[in-house]
Amino acid sequence: MSIEKKLSRRKFIKDIGLFGGTGLLLSSFPWLQSCSADVKAAVAKEKVRLAVIGTGSRGQFHLHNMLGMPNVEVVALCDNYAPHLTEASHLFPGAKTFDDYRKVLDMKDISGVLIATPLYEHARMTINALSAGKHVFCEKSMAMTASDCLSMYNAYRESGKVLFIGQQRLFDPKYVRGMEMIHAGTIGEIQKIRAYWFRNNDWRRPVPFPELERKINWRLYKEYSGGLMTELATHQLQVGNWAMKMLPESVMGFGDIVHWKDNREVYDNVSLVYRYPNGVKMNYESVISNKFYGLEEEILGTKGTMEPEKGKYYFEDVQPAPGIMQLVNQIEHKVFDRVSFAGPSWVPETASANKALYITDHVTSHDGSSSVGVAGDGSVELLMAFCEACVTGKPAPNLVEEAYYSSVLALLGIEAMETQSVIRFPDQYKIPYLNFG
Repeated sequence: MSIEKKLSRRKFIKDIGLFGGTGLLLSSFPWLQSCSADVKAAVAKEKVRLAVIGTGSRGQFHLHNMLGMPNVEVVALCDNYAPHLTEASHLFPGAKTFDDYRKVLDMKDISGVLIATPLYEHARMTINALSAGKHVFCEKSMAMTASDCLSMYNAYRESGKVLFIGQQRLFDPKYVRGMEMIHAGTIGEIQKIRAYWFRNNDWRRPVPFPELERKINWRLYKEYSGGLMTELATHQLQVGNWAMKMLPESVMGFGDIVHWKDNREVYDNVSLVYRYPNGVKMNYESVISNKFYGLEEEILGTKGTMEPEKGKYYFEDVQPAPGIMQLVNQIEHKVFDRVSFAGPSWVPETASANKALYITDHVTSHDGSSSVGVAGDGSVELLMAFCEACVTGKPAPNLVEEAYYSSVLALLGIEAMETQSVIRFPDQYKIPYLNFG
């Protein structure tokens, strides 16, 4: 991604008031309050020295983003898989390399560490890094078990250090703006949330030697991963909580290996229902054998519907159909329908045909198609905020709590599928929570 695009996203955030110190969005979303003009000036004067632990696909994604951040210096890289470490070293040839993360934590001249290792390593590495006095950015989900998630949270609270978890939608401008609109009542009262993430690939990676199967394809095995729930669902569960401004009290669902019968252990097809205290349900679905519908969180209100991933929203009321179409519809009903089920309305209750409105400005390409004007998913903004926090030492209010609850809810979803029962949120895993907005 070009530096120009990164700067345009930054400019967008500034323009809508997130970094201005007085904007409505800033007051509505407290995790952005540290990003003031004074902070930006301090960050500009100080290099943030980071170490990256875990240099696989996600680690290298962050490293590529850091190449465009002049205030960031990557001074150490760590991975116990040599090919990944070599690839990362090509991006930052001046960084020291390690195969043992504990040696990285012994370094005295680093501001923070970014952990992008497989999920089963998150809790141990994060807790050790906080204990070593480092600020930490850890990829989502937080941990493999609810108990480990709680241990990470407690370690963070006791350390006095900054902890960021990779829930980048919290920094995605179209999500931030969309949630402000939802909380202002733009689409009315939320009645339902439908979230889904569909892909079509086997999730496997090439293995040079059979003994490396579980090391490289760790996402496929229950010992190392929660599969679709911990790799994908945590993002969207967090969005549902953000929109609702509350937490689900129970979950039920089913999971199966439907298509990829290749000795994997995690489900390739999941369907769950999360129930909020007010009776609203969030349906979550994910498969990796069909990609047609992609991913989205459809937030259904009494006045409209929000699709934040696409950057769009729709109102319930639509323009009446043209007279000729109403006439055709009337004739069809007279011919085919002997009993009126829709009352006096001529318009059948099919999907709404009204045009989308855009959460943020959108652009039209040379072929006439439209797209949301703000590219990206918030990953760059999240990383920049972490670097700013490394300078100020101030945590972003409630960010860890949001990540904690989305992680635990994903794990409870796995339990519900494995036991085929309704799982309520256990009291022992409840922590203080003040939802954004």
